[in-house]
Amino acid sequence: MTEPDHEPDVVRLPAPASPASPASPASPASPKAPAVPAAPTAPAAPAAPAGLPVVGRVGRSWFSIGFQLSLGAVLAYLVVQSVEQVADIVMLTLLALVIAISVDPFVGLLTRVGVRRSWAVGIVLLGLALGVAALSMLFVTPVTNEIGALTRSVPVWLQDLQNHQSTLGKLELKYHIVEKAKQELGSGAGSLVNGIMGAGQFLLTTVTGVFLVVTLTVYFLAGLPTLKDFCLRFVAGSRRAHVAELTDEILLRTGRYMLANLATSVIAGVATFVWLEIFGVPYPAALGVFVGVLDLVPLVGSTIGGIVVSLVALVVSWPVAVATAAFYTAFRMAEDYLITPKAMKYAVEIHPLVTILGVVVGGDLLGLIGALLAIPIAVAVGLVLDDAVFPRIAER
Repeated sequence: MTEPDHEPDVVRLPAPASPASPASPASPASPKAPAVPAAPTAPAAPAAPAGLPVVGRVGRSWFSIGFQLSLGAVLAYLVVQSVEQVADIVMLTLLALVIAISVDPFVGLLTRVGVRRSWAVGIVLLGLALGVAALSMLFVTPVTNEIGALTRSVPVWLQDLQNHQSTLGKLELKYHIVEKAKQELGSGAGSLVNGIMGAGQFLLTTVTGVFLVVTLTVYFLAGLPTLKDFCLRFVAGSRRAHVAELTDEILLRTGRYMLANLATSVIAGVATFVWLEIFGVPYPAALGVFVGVLDLVPLVGSTIGGIVVSLVALVVSWPVAVATAAFYTAFRMAEDYLITPKAMKYAVEIHPLVTILGVVVGGDLLGLIGALLAIPIAVAVGLVLDDAVFPRIAER
């Protein structure tokens, strides 16, 4: 006899009470369950009024981004325009700073022996002024002699123009040089005046630039330690000591570069003096100083000096002028490929190729001052790369 099929007993729990209706009373047979606190719920967002558009966060952010980009572009344009207007002053300021850094080792040498920095700066500046004055005196005699010779020659040339038997008189009779010169001066009076005014403006600009460089050099040289300490205040305290050491190394190598450049210029000036003295070219000392000063300009300075000296050598003879041009060609090659790279590698410890490329790029971008500042900037960039960039790349 089989047992009848039946479903298993199912324990039915009471349904939870709805928040809208009161809870059902518990059955007397069932135990009372402990009350569980309800989880807090966030308040519902208020519904937007009908008929008004819903402005989301995305719309406000796009407007803000567009406004910021437009404002940044306008400010960047104004900054670029301002920098272009004062670019010459900025370059002259950088040149004065580099000159001050170059002279600072002499000031440091005097301060290390017990001289106050203010007195050391004055002694160095006085020495520089006396040196420039002594070198300038070498040009007084040649310039005075040439002006005197020109003054004495003008009346003779006028007499030769009126004498039809002389060479100038024959040229005047055939080509009417005096009449054509008067016509040109009469028709081109306006352009002549403009040229004279342009030359005067150029002279005034040059004098103003020289005065500005000299003044800024004095101020930079006197306050270089204070200026360095002020700039280091923008560096975090944890890295300030390390950045100070890096800055001192950059200043040291910049000074070495300028001293090495001065040494190559002295070599060029002495070589010019010896060559001109051997072949009897007039004013060898003045031309030697002239070549030495131009040789401070990288790449193009010695070339210009060689051309000028070769033209002056024409007063001796054509063979001497040709030999002088050949001498400067050979000296230029020796200076570019032997003297300058060796001196720069010893002084600033950078590859000669970097020296040549830096000078070429700096001269092409910023002209003469850019060529002078190219090597110090290359030195600073190289030290920063070796100190901060390359070690982080190697650690990856």
